[in-house]
Amino acid sequence: MKKMIWIAVLLTVAAATLPAQGKRAMMFDDMISMKRLDAVSASSDGRWLVYNVRTYSLSTNTYQSNIYLQSVDGKTIKPLTTSSKKDLNPVFSPDGRQIAFVSNRSGSFQIYTMYIDGGEPARVTNLSTGVSPGRIEWSSDGKYILFTTDVYADCADDDCNRMRNEERENSKVKAQIFERLPYRVWDSWKEGKRSQLFLAEVATGKTTDLIRGDYDVPPIDLGGSQDYTFSPDAQSVAFTMNTEPNIAWSTNNDVFLMTLPDGEPRKISDSPGNDNQPVFSPDGKYIAYNSMKRAGYEADKRDIIIYEIATGKRTNLTEKFDRSAGHVAWSANSRMIYFDTDDLGYHSIYQIPVTGGVPAKVSADKKFDQLELVTPGKIIFKRTSVQVPHELWVMNPDGSDAVQLTQLNTDILSGLDIQPAEEFWFEGAAKARVQGFLIKPPGFNEKKKYSMVYLVHGGPQGVFADMWHWRWNAALFAAPGHVVVMVNPRGSVGYGQKFTDDINLDWGGRAFEDLMKGLDYVLANYKFIDKNRIGAAGASYGGYMMNWFNGHTDRFKCIITHSGIMNKINMYGATEELWFEEWEMGGPYWEKKHKETYEKWSPHNYVQNFKTPTLVIHGELDFRVPVTEGIHLFTVLQRKGIPSKFIYFPDEGHLILKPQNVKLWYKEVHAWLEHYLIPYEK
Repeated sequence: MKKMIWIAVLLTVAAATLPAQGKRAMMFDDMISMKRLDAVSASSDGRWLVYNVRTYSLSTNTYQSNIYLQSVDGKTIKPLTTSSKKDLNPVFSPDGRQIAFVSNRSGSFQIYTMYIDGGEPARVTNLSTGVSPGRIEWSSDGKYILFTTDVYADCADDDCNRMRNEERENSKVKAQIFERLPYRVWDSWKEGKRSQLFLAEVATGKTTDLIRGDYDVPPIDLGGSQDYTFSPDAQSVAFTMNTEPNIAWSTNNDVFLMTLPDGEPRKISDSPGNDNQPVFSPDGKYIAYNSMKRAGYEADKRDIIIYEIATGKRTNLTEKFDRSAGHVAWSANSRMIYFDTDDLGYHSIYQIPVTGGVPAKVSADKKFDQLELVTPGKIIFKRTSVQVPHELWVMNPDGSDAVQLTQLNTDILSGLDIQPAEEFWFEGAAKARVQGFLIKPPGFNEKKKYSMVYLVHGGPQGVFADMWHWRWNAALFAAPGHVVVMVNPRGSVGYGQKFTDDINLDWGGRAFEDLMKGLDYVLANYKFIDKNRIGAAGASYGGYMMNWFNGHTDRFKCIITHSGIMNKINMYGATEELWFEEWEMGGPYWEKKHKETYEKWSPHNYVQNFKTPTLVIHGELDFRVPVTEGIHLFTVLQRKGIPSKFIYFPDEGHLILKPQNVKLWYKEVHAWLEHYLIPYEK
């Protein structure tokens, strides 16, 4: 009981503990009050940027977002909106005099425009379905804006959508009838709707559905950062869509090209895997897009394909480059492609000529640099680390003269003791070279012994990098006095495709061995870690690994499993991502050779070995890893008499997003770790 009281005190009086230079440990209230940089757009002359910044509030239990105008030289910055609502995804008009953005200031999300030199926003759309709060794009002639919204595929106009929504809302029968998969995605029910690509006429507000078919644009999953775009002459659009009859077990997203206003969509990609993120070259001759070769595999290597519009010729620019391309942007003269990629625990920006060659890194080594856009003569990017949330930077195309443009959280961060991420390497399973990061607690003293928290990332094709994470924040885990260790085992991205593929059909094999060898390494090389006070935590695949730990090792004093898989066969039958389970386990579980794989790697088959105290966390709206996985786990723990607690969020999905819920999440996580890892001084 005393330990649980201590953690409540810890979170409120951490400011009284002053590490070196008078700084203190970060608290949850510090993190939730920090500003979050969001979407960025540049004027056509490259002189000005607009971006929106989110600020979260515990009192309102949500966020608000406002838009800022900033010169690329960094000399001028001013707010364009000061709304208490959500103003999102601003984009410059072609002449640079206006911006368009998406906002819920009228209740539902709609498109607004406003002049950058002042004046009130003008509403463009008035759709009963609202506008999806994602990206929008202005045509080069300034007449139209491209956007998406969820509509009933068989409705010809907004009156039909409005009537259908009202009928559903007013009906006393809330039952739904499904005839195909998927009927729910991520954390939302489909309800017979599709995401469709629309055109809005800026002058009149008239909207046109460009797809008018039973397909989703962007696709339900595995889209890119930009899945629909105008051609430079505004005569056509390119977009990503999946036209397979069974999209629940298909990753075959394709890129389509369509002449406006009513041409037939023409597929221009040819891979059986995931193709997405089409980007026109400024001269209009080419389209660059990302492409995966293997069908059904969402973590295959992403190559950059250059499609020549006049001839239909496709060229793979990155065939021999053993990294997956992320966001793609063209140089102003259409001769160079810029892209970012996960790269050995960091994130790097590269360039490659359209004619081919070896990609050259243009961002700094051992930095997490995320490409945003390329303007005439400049690259605009975001940079982050374990110590600092994303800030906006600018550099020359060759990577020189990198300058920070924004200082969103300097006032808060300047008073906090957040230790840097220290990388280390060790020999993992099959003698592979494996990387990890270690973050020391505030006020670190190498002569003391510290408890340790071992974090395992999700995916499994994910990565822990030297970056700021809003949900699994390394600094906040370290704040009460823990050393935090994050290892990137087999399956992680950024270390070559083979390293990523090594998790396939082997979920608890080499990855588990990598993690155990990583634990051995840090205990042998960092003498300030107390081997008797180690806890482990993870979400999604990381949560799965926590359950695997429970059945295969007793090295941890406590475990925290968030959205973790317990029964692989049940997971197959309840998740909305069938392609994921079929690829990772080899196929459907009812086929004998595949069922053996499901059974081999299912944590529920090893519950006889469970003994570690476990905190279970799950959301009701988690359709990726359904809540029954967490319920199953907690039931087993309770039945076996293992110390355990279940935190159930009825209003959250795979991610915990509402500020008050996030605060509770961290409070309970810290309390669990403190109870088992930090001795209470009587």
